[in-house]
Amino acid sequence: MNCDPACGAKLQEACGVCGGFAADQPLAFLNCFSLYALQHRGQESAGIAAGPGNGRKLWLKKGMGLVSDVFPDSADLKGIVCKLAIGHVRYSYGQEGRAPENTQPLKLRYRHGELAVVHNGHLLNSAELREELECQGAIFQTDTDSELLAHMVARQGSSCLADALAAVVPRLKGAFAFIVSDGHKVIGLRDGYGFRPLSIASLDGGGYFLASETCAFDTIGASFIRDMEPGEMVILDENGLHSRRLVDSPCHKLCVFEYIYFARPDSNLKGINVHLVRRELGRQLAREHPVKADIVSGVPDSSIAAASGFAEEAGLPYEMGLVKNRYIGRTFIKPTQKMREEGVDIKLNAVKKIVEGKSVVLVDDSIVRGTTSVKLIKIMRRAGAREVHLRISSPPVKGSCFYGIDIPDAHELIAYNRPADEIPALIEADSIGYLSMEKTVKAIGLSADQLCRACFTGHYPVLPG
Repeated sequence: MNCDPACGAKLQEACGVCGGFAADQPLAFLNCFSLYALQHRGQESAGIAAGPGNGRKLWLKKGMGLVSDVFPDSADLKGIVCKLAIGHVRYSYGQEGRAPENTQPLKLRYRHGELAVVHNGHLLNSAELREELECQGAIFQTDTDSELLAHMVARQGSSCLADALAAVVPRLKGAFAFIVSDGHKVIGLRDGYGFRPLSIASLDGGGYFLASETCAFDTIGASFIRDMEPGEMVILDENGLHSRRLVDSPCHKLCVFEYIYFARPDSNLKGINVHLVRRELGRQLAREHPVKADIVSGVPDSSIAAASGFAEEAGLPYEMGLVKNRYIGRTFIKPTQKMREEGVDIKLNAVKKIVEGKSVVLVDDSIVRGTTSVKLIKIMRRAGAREVHLRISSPPVKGSCFYGIDIPDAHELIAYNRPADEIPALIEADSIGYLSMEKTVKAIGLSADQLCRACFTGHYPVLPG
């Protein structure tokens, strides 16, 4: 997805987490490189907390910006003596502020020592829990719902972090992948629906590591063991790896957009490679919505695999019709109003010699408000494309997400209460084709009830309130 995050025209993920425990590993350094691998999941802030494994004071460094901004000399992290470390990259969700105090890991001191927390997801009952805790005298330092976990743990009588978490987790409603440390151990938690991914790996030379995606394991040379189960707590300490079941009847509802867009192509989710899924999404799309055209092009970067699959199935040449400028920082001078009206985008440009005079199939992974699609089509037409046929490798997004994905309110979505045949006129495309829900599920290779598809179907596994 390719627009300026400030415009809100495309979906945004809400954080990547990692952490591990090992006796003889540069864990702070390994966490840093894992965060580089997870950078696509959040670009607002990054941070690492590390400790010697004996409960003494945790070392913490975090800040606004990319991993490279916060840790410009990552080699220095090799000098940190530690047996455990956890890390985080962040994209703020909903009303959470984009402010330094909301960066993670959160580190708090309580009666049993220190507690560091990183979180991916969204708690549906955060408002009521916060009000309850404030009535009991709690003072919150951040706007994040991640801080709730620390306050609730601090109110448990047990000095054992695992026991305290086991008592707290049943009260949490919504989507979460937490990694927590008290300086003695690292603990991973996954909600009972498994909305957000979290996996386990072994480290070469001993120890274990957790991360949102398997691509992080590849980066640090760790060996994938398995995905954490929904409702599972995994404890990493000097005695190895231990697991506890915290939910009696867990469900499998992994977010379908992990396959369509969020996860990196080299990651595997539930044993299925993301790149291969996206290519199959494109093939299914070509079967459902064929079109007479000259070339196929994908919107970089997430739609390249789907576009190549479409081209293969349709027997059309795949061409790089759009080029992405990868060297623009998070802040840059906006185009003038005239440039915006004409669809000028500093991040994307069409290759005129490829698209000029051609009928182009442009493949994208989704449409949210439609503003990015309008811009893309204007770019192609300005470069001389004779026709632009938009093909979307997912169903129409018709509902908001309550589980940590920043989707606008339903009435802001271009497909909300609007038939697909009305959309081409709104975005100035010659035609549009969405992949059906049935074929989306078929391309992924899981049963429909193993995936959360609420933003497409309006059927939510668990609701706020």
